[in-house]
Amino acid sequence: MILKETIEKEFNNLSKGQQKAAMYLLDHPKDFAVKSAGEIGKRIGVSETTVIRFCYSIHLSGYSELQKMVREQLLQTNSTLGQYFTSKVELAEKPHFFASVMEKDCLHIKETIQNIREEDFDQMVNRLIESNKVYVTGLRSSFSAASWLAFTLGLVRGNTKLIRPDTDDLLLTISDMDEGSTFIAISFDRYMKDTIKLAELAKKQGAFVIGITDSSIAPIKEYADLLFHIHSSEKSTIDAAPALFSFLNAVIAGVSIKDRDRFTKRREQYEKLDSNHFFIQPGGKMN
Repeated sequence: MILKETIEKEFNNLSKGQQKAAMYLLDHPKDFAVKSAGEIGKRIGVSETTVIRFCYSIHLSGYSELQKMVREQLLQTNSTLGQYFTSKVELAEKPHFFASVMEKDCLHIKETIQNIREEDFDQMVNRLIESNKVYVTGLRSSFSAASWLAFTLGLVRGNTKLIRPDTDDLLLTISDMDEGSTFIAISFDRYMKDTIKLAELAKKQGAFVIGITDSSIAPIKEYADLLFHIHSSEKSTIDAAPALFSFLNAVIAGVSIKDRDRFTKRREQYEKLDSNHFFIQPGGKMN
């Protein structure tokens, strides 16, 4: 039994109080390892009984078994880089290393497909087509994906902005959002507070919030109107990247096909530009 996966699977079946215990456990496993059920209950504002019932709800015999599993599974995990390296050492011991790594990526993509509901995907595509403006943000390991999505959406539909807290005037950017805006937050472990705060502010402005993350109970869940769980059977966020980009590519494809008229106009406009000043043709030389 993998504790984190079990909590994610059972989360929607838990009571509100038990969900608070689950979230606190994932955020503060050390407290569960050393504190009693009563102390945990006081810390999060629920009864000791609720904490114990939470243990039963995730198929454990009681609080003692939960503490044992926390110590074994949640307190001895490696860093993301450590997990990444360990998984690749195992593959390096077998022949055809690069093929094995890429086959793992294919497996992660297939697992992601199983996690995404087609109606949620269609709703996201429709929302991106109908929105007046789309805002995208993602920091640290999520930045490259956010940048690619913002750039590519800008090509196919226009009016798309990548939010960068380090350079943008956030108050001005947030104040421009309204009910016709869509805010996309890409947020992977370790979850950046800035991303979650931006989602909260966007929600207050009336924007439709889409969360793309690595867990069905990630912090962005609280503010997301739509949540997409990009699955990786390994905990390293590096290994989630191929599935993440594949999903984003599917989103771009969906917007392009479903909003074909606007895409055609954007393409024609783009192709009319005199690009000789910017690009080198294959086999050509710079002037």
